[in-house]
Amino acid sequence: MEFATLIGLLLGWGVMILANFLEGGHLSSLWQYTAFLIVVGGTLGATFISFPLKDVLNLPRLIALTFTPCPYDAAALIPQLSQYADKARREGLLALESELATTDDDFLRKGLQMVADGIDPHTVRELMETELTFIASRHAASFGILEAMGGYAPTMGIIGTVMGLIHVLGNLSEPSKLGSAIAVAFVATLYGVWTANLLWLPLATKLKRRSEEEILSREMMVTGILAIQAGENPQIVEEKLKGFLSPRLRGSLNVEAAVR
Repeated sequence: MEFATLIGLLLGWGVMILANFLEGGHLSSLWQYTAFLIVVGGTLGATFISFPLKDVLNLPRLIALTFTPCPYDAAALIPQLSQYADKARREGLLALESELATTDDDFLRKGLQMVADGIDPHTVRELMETELTFIASRHAASFGILEAMGGYAPTMGIIGTVMGLIHVLGNLSEPSKLGSAIAVAFVATLYGVWTANLLWLPLATKLKRRSEEEILSREMMVTGILAIQAGENPQIVEEKLKGFLSPRLRGSLNVEAAVR
């Protein structure tokens, strides 16, 4: 469970509701079903227009991903790839085939298989980088849906407010009801800005960060596999891969190595 997503949503939405209560408002004053229909329905409608049906129907899965921990750990790849480099230097590249069954990642397994099969380094790099490019493209399309929804929602909120104000101006003969009617009209703007900045855009940013972590890990795999194929010393492979990490993560790896 990715608790940061849950904490962020509870904190963001909870603070807004609490602030309304402290200002003397009531929860019922924040609920207006027509505004909800305009903002949520309009946002979803614009999304269906903008993206292919299969991508929009994938939206629940994308949202669910923001609540699950990222499975990619760049730091954990370094000892794994260094171990493969050591095995390849001692027993030959063909020995990497014995590691395929224990490798969970399809991308890494595919790279090791190509190296064990004796495919030339240029082809290995080309095939892996091509796959990496399309992985990044698919990710961008995924979080792009949420980013688009974050852009549509405030506009739908404004549309809802304008529609509400049109209704208000059409009933000027009842001045006593104008105040509450105007307040209700502006609820749509609140919904639009609220959902954009406390739902769609943050979830898109979470997925974008997750994508960056996956791409980083896969770039490390490409570098490590090519270094293994070139027969480089495991220590050199390790130092190459450390270049992908922040100084803090490099320091933690050095401490772990010293302890061992």
